[in-house]
Amino acid sequence: MMLFDLMPDTLCWIKNSKSEFVYGNQYFLLHLGVKHLRQVVGKTDFDFSPKHIAKQFVVDDQKVMKGTSVNNRLEVNTLVDGDIAWFITSKHVLTNNDDTVIGTFGLSKHLNQAQTSTSSMDAVKIPVNFIREHYSKKITVKEIAHLSHLSISALERRFKKHLGLTPKQFINQVRLEQARRLLIDTQRPIAQIAHETGFVDNSYFTRQFMKYFEELPTTLRKQYINRTRV
Repeated sequence: MMLFDLMPDTLCWIKNSKSEFVYGNQYFLLHLGVKHLRQVVGKTDFDFSPKHIAKQFVVDDQKVMKGTSVNNRLEVNTLVDGDIAWFITSKHVLTNNDDTVIGTFGLSKHLNQAQTSTSSMDAVKIPVNFIREHYSKKITVKEIAHLSHLSISALERRFKKHLGLTPKQFINQVRLEQARRLLIDTQRPIAQIAHETGFVDNSYFTRQFMKYFEELPTTLRKQYINRTRV
């Protein structure tokens, strides 16, 4: 296990078959905002991540234990300060000496710190960073395909391969994640937040928010206001 602590800027973790953490390297503990492994063991992603993100992680665990590994996929995660970031992640099944599935293990690295050697991943990094910087403005798939020196169909294939999303879905995800952060961290009106994150129609924003997070923007804000009062 000490070997994992020698891997710079790489999150390493092991979970049992119930998606409970049994190990995390020092960088992983730092990422979660804890100091000791005992603060993590026996807990799940729901104890550390927003519900919508934790839910996807647990779904991944189930798929991995059934034989579908995750290889260099770009996925959203939260930082210790609550901000969002994208990580290149791999997840694999863990078995004992009898080849019985006993859990999963994963490795993850921040997108901007990962040294990938494949041209397909490089072609995704460019539009991903562009979308992250310009999500508040109008963005077209044609525009980001041109920026990436790819055809629209090639860009679609790269996004599906590395993110499991289409470019339009990823743009929507970035905008919704940013909107969620603003709802929690600011007192700006919801309509203003919708506009600032690239949604021109407030009702459409509310529907998309509900679909993605399974709760209304007003509900999320009230939850965090109540938490601060406790």
